[in-house]
Amino acid sequence: EVQLVESGGGLVQAGGSLRLSCAASGFTVEHYAIGWFRQAPGKEREEVSCISSNRDGSRYHTYADSVKGRFTISEDNALNMVYLQMNSLKPEDTALYYCVADSYVFLPCSNNMDHWGKGTPVTVSS
Repeated sequence: EVQLVESGGGLVQAGGSLRLSCAASGFTVEHYAIGWFRQAPGKEREEVSCISSNRDGSRYHTYADSVKGRFTISEDNALNMVYLQMNSLKPEDTALYYCVADSYVFLPCSNNMDHWGKGTPVTVSS
């Protein structure tokens, strides 16, 4: 059974940093498209960052324009974990952050990902 368990959310002041973690089980992260989405109160869910694979097996990362240069996604294949390092946080980053995964590894992340965690809340105060 595929499971994704997020942790690391919390309350932080603007300009601060947080590192979100996603513990994956039931599959191997390097063989899946895997990433992070977020949903703020009253807003639509949006993709934050994703790791997918090229046909040669190399991995590539994508980021929403709103987080480029501030957030970094990474994966640890030995631990089967995915991380989101969030720096220079802004109040508009406040949201529930979800870890997502899909077996279609060559496709970028989308709202149709097969597997979703329950989310970890991030609140950025001004």
